[in-house]
Amino acid sequence: MSRILLDTSGYSGFLRGNVSIRRSLQEADEIVVNPVILGELKAGFLRGKSRRRNEDELAHFLASPRVTVAGMDEGTSDRYAAILDGLRRAGTPIPTNDLWIAATAMQHGLRVVTTDAHFLRVPQILVEQWGPAPG
Repeated sequence: MSRILLDTSGYSGFLRGNVSIRRSLQEADEIVVNPVILGELKAGFLRGKSRRRNEDELAHFLASPRVTVAGMDEGTSDRYAAILDGLRRAGTPIPTNDLWIAATAMQHGLRVVTTDAHFLRVPQILVEQWGPAPG
């Protein structure tokens, strides 16, 4: 069974037609996002010119029976702390929101689908990193 966590950049890449991300989504049995990802997307919609269309596309995406929203709890915070500590010791920090995304992936055994290479610095998770779609 293929289970992935689609991060914010991965969702954007999907909408922009990134073929590799689209293939990952098609092959996945379960696609997961978390509240941090949803918050990042919704904050972007507020700044954009196509807010209503973007909100409608996200609602349609979330309505798929293969898409779930992972909860975050004390277990997530324990993993966040472990990832942050390891990255600090290595001198390779990543953005705070991405730490929460990585912690969610670690907690639920999910492979992160993203265009952000900094997830590759997190040894506790599996990452499918794809470049942005051309143009």
